[in-house]
Amino acid sequence: MLTINRRVGNALGFIACAALMGYALYAQHVLGLEPCPLCIFQRVAVISVGILFLIAALHNPSGRTGALVYGVLIDLATLVGIGISARHIWIQAQPPGTVAACGADLNYLLEIMPVTDVINKVLFGSGECGKIDWTLLGLSMPWWVLISLVGLGAWAVLVNIVARPKQPQIRF
Repeated sequence: MLTINRRVGNALGFIACAALMGYALYAQHVLGLEPCPLCIFQRVAVISVGILFLIAALHNPSGRTGALVYGVLIDLATLVGIGISARHIWIQAQPPGTVAACGADLNYLLEIMPVTDVINKVLFGSGECGKIDWTLLGLSMPWWVLISLVGLGAWAVLVNIVARPKQPQIRF
């Protein structure tokens, strides 16, 4: 069976999430790509996954149950992010003009509407999220977020559920 240092594995998951957020901020502030509401929700998902990885690394549970809990929590957060990314990809695949536009930015919507209504409006009718203004290897940003979250979810399972913890060696 695979042995791994859970603390290091979870710390690497956190570093990957921090790198994703670092690039998102670089794309926004240096490349000038303003995030749409679904992009912001994807950022929240990546940040949530990163925080859970960080907590798991800091706590470093010694038992199987604690590691299992962290693995499941991280994977739940990745599944939420994957769902948001998939919705964003679907919106981008629709012909222009077939998805209703938001009309206002996320900050304004949060000021005038309850959070649940904003989430409903963004997830089920955001035409501004259909615009593709960045690609890498032919895939848009939501595709790369989805791929990253699938990888991070698999990593969380590997580190926290599948692998056995590496036992410290006592040397004399």
